[in-house]
Amino acid sequence: MSTADDDNRAGAAGPRRLYVYNGGFLTQPRLRRILTLAGYDIRIGLPGPDDLVAVWGQSPTAHRGEAVAARRGAGLVRIEDAFLRSLHPGRAGGEPPLGLMIDHAGVHFDAARISDLERLLTEAPLDDAALMTRAGDAIARIRAAHLTKYSGFDAMTPAPAPGYVLVIDQTRGDASVTASGAARAQFQEMLVFAQEEHPGTPVVIKTHPETARGLRPGHFTEADANDRITLLSEPVSPWRLFEGAVGVYTLSSQMGFEAIFAGHKPRVFGQPFYAGWGLTTDETPVPRRERRLTRHQLFAAAMILYPRWYDPFTDRLCGIETALDAFEARTRAWREDHRGWVASGMRLWKRRPLQKVFGRERPMVFEADPAKARSRAETEGRRRMAWAGKAGDGDAVVRVEDGFLRSRGLGANLVPPLSLVADDLGIYYDPRRESRLERLIAESEGLRPDELHRAYGLRRDILKARLSKYNLAGATPALPEGHRILVPGQVEDDASILTGCAGINTNRGLLEAARAANPQAVILYKPHPDVEAGLRRGAVPEARDLADLALDHADPVTLLDQVQEVWTLTSLLGFEALLREVPVTTLGAPFYAGWGLTRDHGAVPARRRARVSLDALVHATLIAYPRYHDPVTGLPCPPEVVVQRLAGGALPGPGPANRLLAKLQGLFASQAHLWRR
Repeated sequence: MSTADDDNRAGAAGPRRLYVYNGGFLTQPRLRRILTLAGYDIRIGLPGPDDLVAVWGQSPTAHRGEAVAARRGAGLVRIEDAFLRSLHPGRAGGEPPLGLMIDHAGVHFDAARISDLERLLTEAPLDDAALMTRAGDAIARIRAAHLTKYSGFDAMTPAPAPGYVLVIDQTRGDASVTASGAARAQFQEMLVFAQEEHPGTPVVIKTHPETARGLRPGHFTEADANDRITLLSEPVSPWRLFEGAVGVYTLSSQMGFEAIFAGHKPRVFGQPFYAGWGLTTDETPVPRRERRLTRHQLFAAAMILYPRWYDPFTDRLCGIETALDAFEARTRAWREDHRGWVASGMRLWKRRPLQKVFGRERPMVFEADPAKARSRAETEGRRRMAWAGKAGDGDAVVRVEDGFLRSRGLGANLVPPLSLVADDLGIYYDPRRESRLERLIAESEGLRPDELHRAYGLRRDILKARLSKYNLAGATPALPEGHRILVPGQVEDDASILTGCAGINTNRGLLEAARAANPQAVILYKPHPDVEAGLRRGAVPEARDLADLALDHADPVTLLDQVQEVWTLTSLLGFEALLREVPVTTLGAPFYAGWGLTRDHGAVPARRRARVSLDALVHATLIAYPRYHDPVTGLPCPPEVVVQRLAGGALPGPGPANRLLAKLQGLFASQAHLWRR
């Protein structure tokens, strides 16, 4: 039984009073919130015999709570960060933890007494098929996303040339080192063993992140390096290091735990929680640990049953899958943004939303002149981005555009987006060159089952919430009976038409083609919202003669529920029809064409040879490609959160300044239209 079960029972009977004597429990909101959600009422004062006292692991301040608990006969609870914590260490100003380990018996890193985690590893059944599947899926996600306790590193930083022995350093005074009765001598012994057991093999000593940041010294220094031994302080992904290692040596580091899931059997010189279960080679074994576990069983106990994970978007405890959703989004944003950006081609009203999404780690710099932007990026070590429509064809710049679950309201009305795409290869709407989305779709043939399952769940939630790109409400009249074909109009100078329609490239031409191919069908024409608003070109005055019904201001989601087909040039409505498994015919080359899911009459690039499932397309398009921003918490978020916000959450409006700009933009657009006439 997990300690989470204990907390749930306590919560059902009312919160348990938890007395604290460390300021961190009172000053850190996330810490307090997780404990409150786990069923504890944090107090200061003196506990009674039915109360609990919380201490932070075996920290230097833990003695205060230990002494009070002993004198008052109260229970003792030890708190530690979960094994996936944050981008950076707390000592480096890192954000709050993603979860906590709440242990009523001991502390996971001290084998002197059995902790709740060890009890789980010893006694829990750990043979449930669903639990093992969850463990396997989570392991795969953590490895693929290069996640670890502190994930603030560039996952693409190369590891040393493969074929080395990996020796893992830890900080001096670390509680898990002290609990193992170790000091520098044991680390030196570990280094000797690594060399003797792998004669002639290079040795790489990986320093601890806090040592690399100058926060706490480690047990190894440059004096330990020589022509065979290298001290590695660069922030390289542990998962890349494991790939090139022929052996892993550790005292009690969490990296030893992770090495197990990378396929290693680490040599362990301390007594960490993961030693003694048949998955490590132990120099100082714990005699009572006789059970033999699989990797998935070890992970299930330590990462699923033991911690309390927290979802900052719903403010509640959650499973590891939801925690991984949040951590992946946060980590991806940091890795892409921490160097900073120089942006060009950005309208004034877009700059504030862009700053919120891409400027959290280092404020963005906006430079209208591309040449100056390029120079500044090189000088300051920043990356360079441009709004996709403003980037030159040969410009090596990251192209930015709105995402596919954008907002509740039009971009033309200056409603800020909840999702953006940043494409380092091309841009999704331009088929003349490969985009990052196109590559993701092509590679999605090999998606894992859990990735496909997540995509299916996201698609189900989108359909249940009846979402589209702009989520504009509108009345839909009664539709004529018959085989209904929806023909969505587009902005005719839209970049997707200019770059992706080699033949028919007007709304009138689309209507004529749909009618010619389907003379007996009921043709329903839905003008584009920006065209209806008079903000963009593409009106078809004769639409009522070409279609059976022209549906001004109609709700596209309602229409998709009532039609049997969609004919489109390159409209995103075609993708939204696919989400609902409505057959789609394309006359251009939208990103979703050419993969075996649509009937294509346009010139689709021959390089689109992969045949993918609908859920694979959804994963590439809505999960892997865009970045999402939660306007409520201000955090990078997974797509599931944006779906929740659009479905029912309160979303901030564009604000009075944006509304004024929208009116001016509409006025200028209408004047320009009259001038062209």
